[in-house]
Amino acid sequence: MLPTIHTINLLLPFFYISTFAIYFYDFQQGGKKFENSKRLFLFLTLIFHFLYLLLRTIEFNHPPITNVFEIFTVLAFAISFSYFILELVTDIRGTGPFIIIISIIFQIISTLFIQDLTEVKEVLRSNLLGIHVISALIGYSGITISAVYGVLYLILYNEIKLNKFGLIFNRLPSLEILERLSFIAAIIGFIFLTITIIIGIIWLPQAFPNITFADPKLIGTFLVWILYGIGLINKILGKWRGKKLIILSIIGFSLAILSTTLTNFLAKSFHSFY
Repeated sequence: MLPTIHTINLLLPFFYISTFAIYFYDFQQGGKKFENSKRLFLFLTLIFHFLYLLLRTIEFNHPPITNVFEIFTVLAFAISFSYFILELVTDIRGTGPFIIIISIIFQIISTLFIQDLTEVKEVLRSNLLGIHVISALIGYSGITISAVYGVLYLILYNEIKLNKFGLIFNRLPSLEILERLSFIAAIIGFIFLTITIIIGIIWLPQAFPNITFADPKLIGTFLVWILYGIGLINKILGKWRGKKLIILSIIGFSLAILSTTLTNFLAKSFHSFY
C-alpha cells in the first residue's frame, strides 16, 4: 500500500493544478463551456484526495494529523471541500480559481515535506481526535473562504467606485452575491467550529488529564467562534449587511490566523503534541 500512497501524494498537486487551470481558463473566457466539467474535475480531485487520506490513516494506523505537513494536506482538502459545498449550495461557479489556488499551495508544501510516521503518541491514534482536528480545519477553511470573498468584495467595490470596468468587474459576481458567498462560507466555518468545540469539551478532558480551559488555543478558537456568531446573528436579524459584514469577516480571519500563530509558536498548550 505504501507505494500507492507515495504515488498519490506525488499526483495530488497535478490534480489540483489541473482543476485550477480549467477554472481559471473558464474565468478568463467568461463562457459556460466548462461549467459542468470543471465541477467534475474538482469532485474527482476531492475523491482522489480523500482516498489518499484514508489510505494514510489505514497504513500508519492514525489520522493524518501527527505533523504540520500532514495537517497541510488535510487543510488543502478541507479548503476545496468547503468550496465544493458552497458551489453546490449556491450554484455560483466563477470564483473557484481564487479558492483552489490556496489548496495548491498547501498541497505542494505537504507533498514535498510530508513524513511517514508509524511511531506516534497513543493519543494521536484516536479517530475521535482526528474528527476533532479535521472539523476544526474545515471550520477554519470556511472562515478562510469567507475572507477571500470579503477581499474580492472590497476589490470589486473599489473598481466600481473608481469606474473601472475591466476583467474583474466583468467576471466576478455582483457585490450582493459576493456578500452572500462570504456569509454562507462563514456559516460553514461556524458550524464546523461548533462541532470542534463540542467534541473538545466532551472528549479532550478524558484524553488530556492536564487540560485547562484557560488553554490559549481553546481561548483563541472560542473568541473566533463568538465573533462569527455575533456577525451571523446580526446578519440574520438584518442589522448588519454589506461592507460592515465583510470587514467583520476579514477581522475574524485575521484573528484566527493571529491566534493560531501565537498559540503554536509562543504559548505553551496541551495541543502542542505534534
